[in-house]
Amino acid sequence: MTDPIPDQNNIKLVDAQVDGRQRLSVEKLKEFEAWKYGMFIHWGMSTFDGKELSTCEPIETYQPTDLNVDEWISVARDAGMKYAVLTTKHVAGHALWPSAFGDYSVKNSANTTDIVSEFTEACRSKGLKVGFYYCAWDNTNLFGRQVTKDWNEYGQGMTTTNEAFREFMWNQTDELLDTYNPDYFWTDMPKVLPLDARINYYNHVTEKKPDLFFAYNHSCQNGTIFDPTFAWPSDIMTMERNIPNAYNGHAEQDYFQWKDILGKARYIPGETNDTIGRQWFYEEDDAVRNDKDLLGMYMATTSRGVNFLLNCPPDQRGRMPQRWIDALMRLRKNIDLVERTGS
Repeated sequence: MTDPIPDQNNIKLVDAQVDGRQRLSVEKLKEFEAWKYGMFIHWGMSTFDGKELSTCEPIETYQPTDLNVDEWISVARDAGMKYAVLTTKHVAGHALWPSAFGDYSVKNSANTTDIVSEFTEACRSKGLKVGFYYCAWDNTNLFGRQVTKDWNEYGQGMTTTNEAFREFMWNQTDELLDTYNPDYFWTDMPKVLPLDARINYYNHVTEKKPDLFFAYNHSCQNGTIFDPTFAWPSDIMTMERNIPNAYNGHAEQDYFQWKDILGKARYIPGETNDTIGRQWFYEEDDAVRNDKDLLGMYMATTSRGVNFLLNCPPDQRGRMPQRWIDALMRLRKNIDLVERTGS
C-alpha cells in the first residue's frame, strides 16, 4: 500500500511506503485529531502544598473538602470539549487511585476517593474520551535515588531513573490500563527515562492496549522539529505552552504532521497544552486569561490542525472554580460565533 506524503521541502506529493513505519494507521491517528479540544486537569498534592514540583509532602496534606469530580467533566462537556486528561500521578508521586504499589496514594489519604475511577466514569457517561497523565519524574517513590540540587531543563529535581523505579512505574501503569482502560496515555518528563526504557515502556503500554493513543510530552516545542532523543517513540507531538508553528509560511499547510523521524516518514498529530490562567495547579490569585487571549489560543492552534488541551485546575475544595466555568462558557460562545460566521 502506498500513501501520498507531502514533501516537506516543496509541499508536492510524493509516494512513500507507510505500512510498518508506525504503529497506528493514518486513519486511526486522524481520529485523535477529530477530538480537537480537551480539558487538562492538574489536581493532586500540588493543589494543596502550593508547589508545582512537589517533594515528599505528608500524605495528610491532600485534603479535599467538597470533592465533585463529576462537576469537572460536566463543565468540560458543556464547554464543547471532546476529551479530558487527568494527572493520575504528578511529580509529587501521590497516586490518585488506590495503588497496590507503594503507600503514597489516596488509599492512605484523609479522603480516600478513587479520583481516577470517578473521572473515568464521568467521562464515559458524558461522552468524553478518557486521558491519563502519568509522570516519570517522582520525588517521593525514590528507590534509593537522590533528588538533586542541580538545575536541569526541568528545574530542580530528579535527573534519572533506576530499574527499581521503572518496575514500580510499569506496575502502576498496568493498574491504570487494566482497571480503568483509558483512550489516551500522556507521559510527562520522558527525558528521565533512557531511550531503551522509553521504547520498552511504549511497547509495553501499546501491546497491552493496541488502540490506545500514547504521548511522551515533547515539552516546550512549536511543532517544527520532532526530537527523537527526547520524546520518541510517541504517537502524538505535544507542544507545551506553544502555538504550533506555521509550516514554511504556507497557511494551507500549517502544522506538518509528516515528520522525518529516524529516517522514516511518520504521521504525528499535534497537541498544544496551555493554561486557562497562568499556573498548572490551582492558586487562589491565578487570574483567568481574558476572552480575546483564550479565543486566540484556541483558533491559532485548531486552525493549524492541532488539538487544543486547555488546563483548568480544580481548587482545594475539589470544585471547578467559577471563574474558570464562566470563562469556558464565554469561550464556547465565541468559538461557535467564529466557526459559524467564519470571522
